[in-house]
Amino acid sequence: MGKNNSGTRSIPLIFWISTLYFAMGVPFVTINAVSGIMYKDMGVSDSKIAFWTALILFSWTIKPLWSPFLEIYKTKKFFVVATQFAIGILFALIAFSLPLPGFFKYSIALFAVVAFCGATHDIAADGTYINFLTNKEQAKYIGWQGAFYNLAKIISSGVLVYFAGVLEKTQGITKAWMIIMGVYALLFFILGVYHYSVLPKENNREKQKNAKTTGNIRKELVEVITSFFTKKKILWSVLFIILYRFAEGFAIKIAPLFFKASRTSGGLGLSTSDIGLIYGTYGSAAFILGSVLAGYFISARGLKRSLIWLCCAFNIPFVVYALLAHYQPDTLLPVSIAVVVEYFGYGFGFVGLMLYMMQQIAPGKHKTAHYAFATGIMNLGVMIPGMFSGMISDWIGYKMFFIWVLIATIPAFVVTLIAPFPHTEKQEEH
Repeated sequence: MGKNNSGTRSIPLIFWISTLYFAMGVPFVTINAVSGIMYKDMGVSDSKIAFWTALILFSWTIKPLWSPFLEIYKTKKFFVVATQFAIGILFALIAFSLPLPGFFKYSIALFAVVAFCGATHDIAADGTYINFLTNKEQAKYIGWQGAFYNLAKIISSGVLVYFAGVLEKTQGITKAWMIIMGVYALLFFILGVYHYSVLPKENNREKQKNAKTTGNIRKELVEVITSFFTKKKILWSVLFIILYRFAEGFAIKIAPLFFKASRTSGGLGLSTSDIGLIYGTYGSAAFILGSVLAGYFISARGLKRSLIWLCCAFNIPFVVYALLAHYQPDTLLPVSIAVVVEYFGYGFGFVGLMLYMMQQIAPGKHKTAHYAFATGIMNLGVMIPGMFSGMISDWIGYKMFFIWVLIATIPAFVVTLIAPFPHTEKQEEH
C-alpha cells in the first residue's frame, strides 16, 4: 500500500498512472508537432507556424511560478479532472474555429489556453503521483510514466496525423482536421470522466491541516527562486541546459514542415499520412530505444564521462536533414532512415540532459522545485530558437536552413565541455 490518504485503493495503480501520463503527453505533442502539420495543410506560412506554436509553449516554461498556489485551492484530483474537461472543451472549440475566415488567430489563441491547462494538469498529475505512491512505488512505476507519455506521441503525431491524411482525401483538409480535433475533444472528455472515477481522493482534513496561506507560499516561492540562482556555478549550468538543445529548437519546428512542403519550394512533398507514419511509428520507436540504451551507457561510464558522447549523439544526427534537403529523395525509405537516425540520437542524448538537471542542479533543500525550474529554463532554450526558425527558413530556404542548424550545434559542444559538476557522482549514489 502506498501513501493513499483516503485509506483505500479500488484499482491497481497502473490503471490510473498509465492514463494520467498519457493525458499529460497529448497537449504538448499536439501543440508542438501536430498543430504545425495542420496549419501547413491549411496554407499558413512556416514563419507564422513556427513563431506562434513555439511561443504558446511558454506555459510549460513558467509553470513552476503558479504550481505552489494549487496547494491552496481544491485538490490535485480536482485540477486533473477540471483541466481535462477544459482541454476537451477547448479542442471542440478549435474544431469549430477551423472553417472561419480568421481560423488561425482563433485557433492559436485556443491552443494557448490548452497550453496553460496542460501545464496546470502536469503539476496536478505529478503531485498526485508523488502524494499517493511510496518511494518504492514511485521507482517501480517511473518507467511506465515514460512509456505512456511516449504512447501519447505515437497516438497523436502518428496515428491521428495518419488518419488526418486519410480523411483529407475524402473529406477535404478543413473537415479532416475538424474531425481530428473532435477526436481530441472526445478523448479528453472520456479521460476526465475516467479519472473522476478512479483517481484517489485526498484527505481534506489533512489538506486543511497542511494548508498554507497565499502570503506564505509567495514567500516560499521567492526563497526557492533565490536559492536556485545562488547555487554553486549555477550560471554555467543554466547556460549548458539552454544551449544543449539550441539547434533542436530550430530543427524540430521546421523538419515536419519541410517534409510537407512541395518539392518545387525545396521540400519533400510528403503526404500528411506519410509524415504521421514516419514520426509516429519509426521515429517514436527509435526514440524509445535510444533512451533505454542511453541509461545503460551512462550507468556503465558515469554521467561526467558520458556527457560529450551524449551531446554528439544528440546534435550530430541533425546532418540527416541537411542531406535530405540537398538530395530531395523521392521515396520514403531514405526519409524514414533519416528520421530513425535523428530520433535515436535524440532519445540517446536527451537522457543525459535530464540526468544532469536531476543530479547537478536539483540537489538541495528544494530539490523538486529546482528541478521544475531547470526543466522550465530548458524549455525556454528550445522555445526561443523555435519562434524564429520559420522566419529564417523562409529567408534562406530549406537547404541553407539545415546547414544553419548544423552551425547552431557548435554552442552545445562548447558548453558540454565546460559544464560544471558541483556534485560528484559518488555522492549522488548515497
